[in-house]
Amino acid sequence: MSTQPFSPMALLRSVLHMLWMLVTVIPWGIIMVVASIRVRGKPLWWMAVRWLRWAIDGARVLLGIQTHVIGMENLPVGDTAPAILLVKHQSTFETFFMPTLMPHPLAYVFKKELLYVPFFGWAMGRLDMIHIDRSQGSQSFKKVVAQGRLLLAQGIWIIMFPEGTRIARGQKGHYKSGGTRLAIETGAPVIPVAVTSAKCWPRKAFIKTPGVVEISIGKPIPSQGRQPDELMREVEAWIEAEMRRLDPEAYPG
Repeated sequence: MSTQPFSPMALLRSVLHMLWMLVTVIPWGIIMVVASIRVRGKPLWWMAVRWLRWAIDGARVLLGIQTHVIGMENLPVGDTAPAILLVKHQSTFETFFMPTLMPHPLAYVFKKELLYVPFFGWAMGRLDMIHIDRSQGSQSFKKVVAQGRLLLAQGIWIIMFPEGTRIARGQKGHYKSGGTRLAIETGAPVIPVAVTSAKCWPRKAFIKTPGVVEISIGKPIPSQGRQPDELMREVEAWIEAEMRRLDPEAYPG
């Protein structure tokens, strides 16, 4: 896998984008918290997506990061059609980009500690999300299922990163079966999504580089009558094969 040499221009662009994120997230977070006193549900979600679009627009203008999406026709159709998105996780980019792409509000499943992040976490706490308290063990997953059923019935799609954390370009993490367990419990189909964001926005890297991030959306996989581990193996096989097709340079073997 090739690496790009250090570029002073890339550093300058990255600094400008970080400043853009900082100066916009503070007023946005305050506005979201204040607005949530009277506005809730889907209207509040689409207010939140405005800032995410600013972040993605900033990445396009300041960082030179373009996107190319395939497979939108694979998404379920209908206001209350359920879906659980299982997404390859390489960087923060897809966390911001997926809500701007999807026609439905998304509920992220994440650890509750993120709610304490100033402004960004405070705003997230006002949205319909699923917060995990890992100290509660098995009871935590029961709450995830209960919340998941309620949100899916409202036409809110659930998004999870089955590898659990950001994975370096060309690498594969351990795919955990929480997303497929939730799909089986709720009867929702799973939709695998491959993302090559690390080509431009590597994990834990401050400097980002221009390029094209590919996002490929797979066909829905029914969850009825499946076993969580077996279903996750099918999701993993599709995502990892698609990653090799989209970014062959990262997988020389």
